[in-house]
Amino acid sequence: MKEAAAKHNGGEAFGHKPDQDQERFILSAHCPASFELIAGECSLVNLYQFYDSVQQRGVGGTQTALPEHRSGFTPEQIDLGRYLFFDPLLSKDGSLSCASCHRPELGFSDGRDRSIGITGKPTDRGAPSLWNMTFLTSFFWDARANSLEQQAQGPLYDEKEMANTPAQLLASIRNNAHYPDMFAQAFPDAEGPSLEQLYTALAAFQSSLISLNSRYDQYAHGFHQALTADEVAGLNVFRSFVARCAECHQPPLFTNDQVAVIGTPEPDGLPFDRGAENTFNSPKLRGGFKVPSLRNITKTAPYMHSGRFGQLRDAVEFYNKGRGHAVPENQALQLHWHIWEPKLSDEEIDRLVDFLGTLTDESLLPQVPQVLPSGLAPVSAQPGIARQKATTITTQASGKPITEGI
Repeated sequence: MKEAAAKHNGGEAFGHKPDQDQERFILSAHCPASFELIAGECSLVNLYQFYDSVQQRGVGGTQTALPEHRSGFTPEQIDLGRYLFFDPLLSKDGSLSCASCHRPELGFSDGRDRSIGITGKPTDRGAPSLWNMTFLTSFFWDARANSLEQQAQGPLYDEKEMANTPAQLLASIRNNAHYPDMFAQAFPDAEGPSLEQLYTALAAFQSSLISLNSRYDQYAHGFHQALTADEVAGLNVFRSFVARCAECHQPPLFTNDQVAVIGTPEPDGLPFDRGAENTFNSPKLRGGFKVPSLRNITKTAPYMHSGRFGQLRDAVEFYNKGRGHAVPENQALQLHWHIWEPKLSDEEIDRLVDFLGTLTDESLLPQVPQVLPSGLAPVSAQPGIARQKATTITTQASGKPITEGI
């Protein structure tokens, strides 16, 4: 396959432009696991839908219903989003994909205190996990996006992240030998490709990232042998009025999807991050950030918006050291009323950490595409690597379309 940088009005389309006689990418007509195809759309199926709401069951209950979630996506839209998510073609120079900062093996975070963008320099905050995003109503650490589609646009056009422009991104997709056909498969009744369709596909894929089958979930559904005695003891600490963890990290999502001011310290040498104050123009939210889900928490170190704590136990101990102990002297923060001084013992902290380990579930990890329509490498942890490791699109046999499972 010959390398080409196709010129267009929006700039350059980076990547390897496949020959026009290459095989088609056939999008999957099957929903991901845990979804059922109903009237052409993928509908989530799980035991939590049979339980009462948190308002009826109370905070901290194990058998509590999930909130409403995004739906209405077809299998083809989800699969198109999967290819787009892993394709560095979406960045300005073909060096970064969404998966560069949201790596599946790291809980869809990136293992850094602050993510590395297209410039090779750290961005302002760490990458939050993407598990169970379909249930959330606001996104980013500072809650500045109100939909999955709006969230998807942030990194695409941020100069510190993927640094693309709408014109260049659309031209790159339209000039590609495969994406126009793939968009037609995913959106058969609409003219495209369009940016709105791209945002929808990314939202569809992210809505399919479900983690609800951990050992904790098995325990919650009645299989009490799923947890050890120490882990059950940790669950009891988690739900206790002394620790108050469940007040903000409400089961079953282990987040209340709200902003909280807890007074976490910034890394040495970094300025104070005002967080959600800038989003809502509200001094009450100075230093406030979205309450993250604790699902797959053992995979997503370091912790907090700035990656201040490298170990899970360090993050737990922060809450145990007392209300406002790390707040800078020149910052008058209105701390969340659940932040106080629980004075947990070392034994209780150990058991709490044991329990948090039961929230790991990666059984529905999506398949990383082995071949992308752009010809670039699917996943890159460092800027520039994807562009250097472009691959040739091949098929198992001549005349056979390229298909992969979700």
